[in-house]
Amino acid sequence: MLDHHLQRSIVYRLAFSAGLRFSELRPDVVENKLFDYHLKKVLAAGYVMKDGTGLYTLTPEGRRLGTRILDKQQALADQAESVLFLIIRRASDGAWLMYTRGTHPMLGYSGFMHCTPNADEQSATTAARECLERTGLQASFRTLGGGYSRIKATDGTLESFTNFTLLVSEDAVGDLVQHDTYAEYYWDSDLDTKRTYFPTTEALIKAYKQNEPFFVELSLTAN
Repeated sequence: MLDHHLQRSIVYRLAFSAGLRFSELRPDVVENKLFDYHLKKVLAAGYVMKDGTGLYTLTPEGRRLGTRILDKQQALADQAESVLFLIIRRASDGAWLMYTRGTHPMLGYSGFMHCTPNADEQSATTAARECLERTGLQASFRTLGGGYSRIKATDGTLESFTNFTLLVSEDAVGDLVQHDTYAEYYWDSDLDTKRTYFPTTEALIKAYKQNEPFFVELSLTAN
């Protein structure tokens, strides 16, 4: 594991980018020689790789850690992340609220909004609060079902592992605003085939349309 704050910060910085050069990664206050030493440690540990154009990017293992590298590192990455997936539809016309992710894992993918459960409140309350804070939309939620989702890259490495609950809202109102720094939210009446969606998107839509309580274990592959 990474035992120095510079090593952990490299993974953290790359979680917000498709790739950075050495000069972009190195903090101004750190000399080249010292930073190069710690960068080589991260490369050797298998969390970062350098491509043929000189860009440093996260490996599949690095993407799994992503922004969580500053917390419990691998112990946390190997556990199922608990999330609330939110299917939100506009009251006026039934359009879907979607977002495009701005961090790893799954940087650049689009899909349904998600948030983290809160021990101090009901999941439907958490969903409504997060929706309002991130998008300015008011919505009420009901719980439909849940399960586990394992997403792997095409080479078989694990990208993400979640224990999810699906909540649904069909009464969202208000003007959509962007309050989330690392996500771009948008309304979509007919899912745009030009976008790359999270592998879970199709399964969640199917569960929503069936409209029955469910529990599933999904094993999916990212495009």
